[in-house]
Amino acid sequence: MITAKLRHLRISPRKVRLVANLIRGMETEEAKVQLKFLSKRAAGPILKLLNSAIANAEHNFNLSRENLYISKIMVDPGPSLKRSLPRAMGRATPILKRTSHITIVLSERAGMVKREKPLKKAEKKEEKIETEEEKKEKSAVKPLKKKRLKVKKAEKVIPRKKGFKDIARKIFRRKSI
Repeated sequence: MITAKLRHLRISPRKVRLVANLIRGMETEEAKVQLKFLSKRAAGPILKLLNSAIANAEHNFNLSRENLYISKIMVDPGPSLKRSLPRAMGRATPILKRTSHITIVLSERAGMVKREKPLKKAEKKEEKIETEEEKKEKSAVKPLKKKRLKVKKAEKVIPRKKGFKDIARKIFRRKSI
């Protein structure tokens, strides 16, 4: 279990839970895509926290990011900042500016293999050189074949006869364009 915490986020827990409930149980890569295109303010900090949790898994536990999923995501209330709003007749109304504590727990899917330790730079370069030579040999052996696309002939379009109905539709529409 890999955990990451974000504390004292100045967004109400009620609003953060909307985003948290969306990604609960998802795989990490799918959750990142969801958060990237979500138009909620809480999506940004949660995405940053998710990236931190993935980095913890890779660095501290030597796990690959493809096997990870969000097993738990908890949003708890943090301390509230007490403020006041001036009202009529010299009164003031109290306001609570709420904060959130977010905890993400990542787990690994069962039956997945742990990632091997990264190769040294010299070994990586040797592998790249070999693969480039193999690619050149493969490309020289097989000539490329061009595929022709089938073009369908356009069907005849029958022009509509202009009459009162067509003009009436243009003039008397329910909604203006």
